[in-house]
Amino acid sequence: MKLMSQSWSNGERIPARYAAGTLSADGSVDFSDNLNPHLAWSDLPAGTRSLALICHDFDVPSRGDDVNQPDREVPADLPRVDFFHWVLVDLPPSPSEIAEGEFSRGFSARGKPGPQALRGARQGLNDYTGWFANNPDMSGSYFGYDGPFPPFNDSLVHHYVFTLYALNVPRLPVEGHFTGAQVREALAGLMLDAATLSGTYTLNRRLRP
Repeated sequence: MKLMSQSWSNGERIPARYAAGTLSADGSVDFSDNLNPHLAWSDLPAGTRSLALICHDFDVPSRGDDVNQPDREVPADLPRVDFFHWVLVDLPPSPSEIAEGEFSRGFSARGKPGPQALRGARQGLNDYTGWFANNPDMSGSYFGYDGPFPPFNDSLVHHYVFTLYALNVPRLPVEGHFTGAQVREALAGLMLDAATLSGTYTLNRRLRP
């Protein structure tokens, strides 16, 4: 089983158009195009009845004390946690690709609608739901894809992993406003195979090429 993209090669830097945040010409941080990337898969195992897709960043600071503070960087040795950027289930195995921008174009304040999505699939909540929970202008249920927007002062380059799961059921047993953690738990015993594609992204000017 393989997962590929025309958007970047495995392990390379993710282009800004697939991110939620970018650096503007004047050096400030702003929202980006937030397009979902092109993804394509092949060599699915026999018996695959549906697919699930998770994108997560495993480099997110476990504490927000230093996040986005212009006078200091987030320490590299701070413990890190997962942040889910895309949770998609019940995706039909065919056609064998997702087009660029098919599921996301732009960043929507208060989140995109869900869980029902294109192709009869369902999308779960991404972790911008919790990030903006206390922001009166941005709070809401963030379904579907919202791309990278790491702290502009983080001393680590963030890594984003897209994982595609081949499942032996047509519908994953998660309901309502489900999360990435709930999907991971539900995969037990249903997964035939999995494939990954990773990329990196940073808004720290010191770390950018």
